[in-house]
Amino acid sequence: MDARLAPHYYGTARPGEVTLVRVRVLIWILGLALLSQSGFAQPGGESSASTSPRIVRVAGWTVNGSLRLRFEDWDFFKAQQADNSYGYGASLLRVSAGRQFRSHDWLFELAVPWLIGLPAHAIAPAPQGQLGFGATYYAANPDRTVGIFLKQAFVRIKDLAGDQASTLRLGRFEFGDGLELIAEGPLGEVVRDRVANRLIGNFGFTHVERSLDGIHFSRGGANSNLTFLAARPTEGVFQVKGMRDLNVEMVYGAWSKIHRSVGEGEGRVFATYYRDGRNVLKTDARPLAIRAQDHEAIHIATIGGNYVNVFTLGSGKTDVLFWAAIQTGTWGMLAHRANALAAESGYQWNNVQLKPWLRGGYFRGSGDNDPSGRTHGTFFQELPTPRPFARFPLYNLMNNEDGFAQLTVTPHRKLILRTEAHLVNLVSARDLWYIGGGAFQKQTFGYTGRPSGGQKRFADVFDLSADYQFDAQTTFTFYVAHASGKAVIRSIYPGGPKANFAYVELNRRF
Repeated sequence: MDARLAPHYYGTARPGEVTLVRVRVLIWILGLALLSQSGFAQPGGESSASTSPRIVRVAGWTVNGSLRLRFEDWDFFKAQQADNSYGYGASLLRVSAGRQFRSHDWLFELAVPWLIGLPAHAIAPAPQGQLGFGATYYAANPDRTVGIFLKQAFVRIKDLAGDQASTLRLGRFEFGDGLELIAEGPLGEVVRDRVANRLIGNFGFTHVERSLDGIHFSRGGANSNLTFLAARPTEGVFQVKGMRDLNVEMVYGAWSKIHRSVGEGEGRVFATYYRDGRNVLKTDARPLAIRAQDHEAIHIATIGGNYVNVFTLGSGKTDVLFWAAIQTGTWGMLAHRANALAAESGYQWNNVQLKPWLRGGYFRGSGDNDPSGRTHGTFFQELPTPRPFARFPLYNLMNNEDGFAQLTVTPHRKLILRTEAHLVNLVSARDLWYIGGGAFQKQTFGYTGRPSGGQKRFADVFDLSADYQFDAQTTFTFYVAHASGKAVIRSIYPGGPKANFAYVELNRRF
């Protein structure tokens, strides 16, 4: 969201105000965590990893849900006229009711997001803009911080036209590209963590998330799948009002296949068509006066594919990943031509204590080298879940190149530790530094862009996460990250080009 939309939301916090808010929110989220543990505990107050969620049936309907609690602490790049250091909390309650029949299934789900203690002074004048996600939530929700809406409501028709391999979903649902097949083991982990949701996802890291209204056809079995999707995204993501859909259309088709000839591999070819008919100010590197005159729709076609292979090497397993896409179409009044590619590899030691898994890779998403020309060259990420590829959410896959190393260890069967190091630069010094994950409300574009200052070097990012599985229903996550800003960041935030981000999160299924 552009900072210009909320120019009065900045100032200087009173002494002690930030610390007091952090303490209150932390007490709130810990209290809810204790309440959730006691309220959803198994009979007798005991729980174990072997316990499965209780199934509640009401008149033939299966009722279940989840509760996610999170406290976030931001220390964004320093701005003189706004508060870059703050903390806030949030919860997301989801409750669903489903019923299965021989020929079809029904599912209805409500979502209740709640934001608490959002920073009221974390938006600075442009180009510094919103200082972290707390500022984005505050600007997107000027009149309320609690919402309730229909998250999913669909019918799934099975054995379509007598074909047992075909299903059709109609209504409101969630979808992530690349998840058409469900592979097990390291292959499935790589696909879920490093392939899925690059172009279409529910933006699950946010406290409201995204759904799609449309149709989803799927045909296939355990080793192959043909998928077709035609849908419109809902509001939500950063905005607690998520009931209505947007004037944005997405069409997606993919064919995926798993083979086991050389190790185990999964390949996919896909194509998407994206149309944004909202009359909003587009985020790109053109001058504001020119962008303000561009009221034409965006039409983008993307063609791409990916391949992941896992094979035994020595005492462990090696994985390789390739992903690439090209884009063509129109960006309002401009032609659009862009591309992106990713190459990654890793090795997992199986017979070593901690079972270390070391991975590394490189990504490049094209940028616009001539903002004054007739062609828009920035790779466009459509409607993704960007965080798997930028765990410290300072950037996405538009106009950047990212070289990274990743290490995952398992000290205990319930505990997973993971650390990453990223060297992130812009591809084009004439383009912008982009943040965001796509359209989420009618009045703003969904991506924010800041000037590069004629530079390419962006930031070095380091992080560490710990995920602890208490039992089959309860997971606790701790995450901390640090970013050391380079020339691009220093040109915008000369007074403080370093940023930190941490959060604690509890997930409970019931």
